[in-house]
Amino acid sequence: MWTLVLNCGSSSVKFALLQAESGETALLGLAERLGGPEARLVLTRGGQKTESAHPDVSYAGVFTLLLSELERLGLREQVGVVGHRVVHGGEKFSAPALIDAAVLESIRACIPLAPLHNPANLAGIEAAQQAFPELPQVAVFDTAFHQTLPPVAYRYAVPEAWYSGYGVRRYGFHGTSHAYVAQQAARMLGRPLAELNLVTAHLGNGCSVAAVSGGKSLDTSMGLTPLEGLVMGTRSGDVDPNLHEYLARQAGLSLEEVTDALNRHSGLTGLSGLSGDMRQLEEAAAQGHAGAVLAVEVFVYRLAKSVAAMSVALPTLDALVFTGGIGENSAGVRAKVLGRLGLLGFSLDEAANDAAVRGGAGHIGRPGSTPALVVGTNEELMIAREAARLLDSVRPAAGGQA
Repeated sequence: MWTLVLNCGSSSVKFALLQAESGETALLGLAERLGGPEARLVLTRGGQKTESAHPDVSYAGVFTLLLSELERLGLREQVGVVGHRVVHGGEKFSAPALIDAAVLESIRACIPLAPLHNPANLAGIEAAQQAFPELPQVAVFDTAFHQTLPPVAYRYAVPEAWYSGYGVRRYGFHGTSHAYVAQQAARMLGRPLAELNLVTAHLGNGCSVAAVSGGKSLDTSMGLTPLEGLVMGTRSGDVDPNLHEYLARQAGLSLEEVTDALNRHSGLTGLSGLSGDMRQLEEAAAQGHAGAVLAVEVFVYRLAKSVAAMSVALPTLDALVFTGGIGENSAGVRAKVLGRLGLLGFSLDEAANDAAVRGGAGHIGRPGSTPALVVGTNEELMIAREAARLLDSVRPAAGGQA
């Protein structure tokens, strides 16, 4: 059985067709700039990439194109389940869910918590249901992995009525990635996941760290929304909550304008005045661009500070795991972070660190130091496995069939 994994954004659809058990991938796709004149579809099969233009194509149109491609490849009838990435599940979901009307309504109820993400996730689910009406569809939530946080980690020091009435608490995100790389780290260390205490660092355009003990999340850097925590590509991460009032008075900005700036024009982009892409910033910093130097150094400092903070949630620290586009490919960022974490027993093996790029996962710490690992994340495979596991658990109850 093949699993079709979907990750729907506000103007894009990423998808993968893969085997949950082996990880074999038959097709990768990205439809982007949806609804606009430059909309396009990029497909990758067997290492070969093709690109086609589809001006003004909608979500429904993307799924029509996807169906046609699956039929052309003779794979349409082999798809057994559709797995969806859903960003916010609130407190309702601590595990994947088989999608029905009640689950859709719960996802819809979480829109105020993720107004940029959940509507797109819902649109993708509804389009997939129309395209594949006979297939089971499973929602896998970014927030579910972090539902094991204890109250001391997830509660804000705000009035109780805000939590009980409006769900104001820390939820955390990137849960699928943190769960996957924790499992992979256990294999690399040759130890059972149940015995390990890890700090995992997912570093891409969005960034977060998590304290993972025995395979369960005990703390994480993101909060009510994905804005809290680390410096990111365009997101500020932590700021003084009174910033909104200050800028309203001093700059005449509205609540919406400040929030938009913190999400879309801050982070590496705001600090550097140049870019939110770490590759470009490292090149510019090497040439002496002051804004790029500042952006990289603030990113590193805040990341190291957060890694140290996460260790407070753990009884011991067995390893630090880097993943995501920056975590997997920036040897410079990793070196700078470990250079600030000597107090926790980290010491860099420069040659191993330099080799761990472009898919080169491995150990980057010196022998005898606290292990530091680079692990490639694979959220699509994790979603496929979660969907398959859920179906295996419900099939007997659904009709006694294997």
